[in-house]
Amino acid sequence: MADILGYKNKRVIVSGCFSGMGEATARQLLDLGAEVHGLDFKESSLPLASFNQVDLRDPASIEAAVAKVGGKVDALFNCAGLPQTAGALDVMKVNFMGTRHMTETVLPLMSKGGAIACIASTAAMGWSRRLPTVMELVTTKTYADGVKWCEEHMDVVAEGYSFSKEAITVWTMMTAAHLIKQGIRLNCTLPGPTQTPMMNSFESATPVAVIDAAAQPINRRATPDEQAGPLIFLNSDAASYVNGHAFAVDGGFMGGLATGQIDMHALMGGKS
Repeated sequence: MADILGYKNKRVIVSGCFSGMGEATARQLLDLGAEVHGLDFKESSLPLASFNQVDLRDPASIEAAVAKVGGKVDALFNCAGLPQTAGALDVMKVNFMGTRHMTETVLPLMSKGGAIACIASTAAMGWSRRLPTVMELVTTKTYADGVKWCEEHMDVVAEGYSFSKEAITVWTMMTAAHLIKQGIRLNCTLPGPTQTPMMNSFESATPVAVIDAAAQPINRRATPDEQAGPLIFLNSDAASYVNGHAFAVDGGFMGGLATGQIDMHALMGGKS
């Protein structure tokens, strides 16, 4: 059978390769024959072509890490993220401003046919209800401008996680329309509850019953490998006409929600 994904000998970067979805993505890409360059705050044990430490809270760290990779890059996987327990501003820096800056720093290394995939979340499903506000953040010009906007709107930022994922979703849709003119695609995934090391932090901040309710109707959590596959597809040759898409990888949750099949009482923690 033909290699429809087309990763053999492709040069890719995986940001957030240490654990969870990022580790699964990097591992699967290695199996597909890609030349994988990993970035993370913690060092990966995978047999990568290179590993460089990066702190997405620091634009200079991002720029230094990407410079060490250098060369032509065929695909970027933005898998790094922080949970809501990490502190709202740090969450925004890593999940949105850092991810955006990582993308902007890698883009000069990409050419026509390149692709970028980011991880958002089903927690971002409310983006359309406050689109004008989200657009204020995503249209800031620099990392520092984004931080300043967040500092001035902490009432909107709240715990940081949901709003950061809304920002990634809207930024993906907006930016994809511009990048495609260069022949570069940009998409994101919206994972449902996934059993990664970060899940312990989610469970410390949110009742387990609510997290499990968000896993309806499949009624189980995803594995990191189940989230890695769709990310790899989005950046593959097989998805060459997929662009600006927020791809729900949620076991049917958002579809069930839209058609009234989800128990909203359970999702709200039993509150009426």
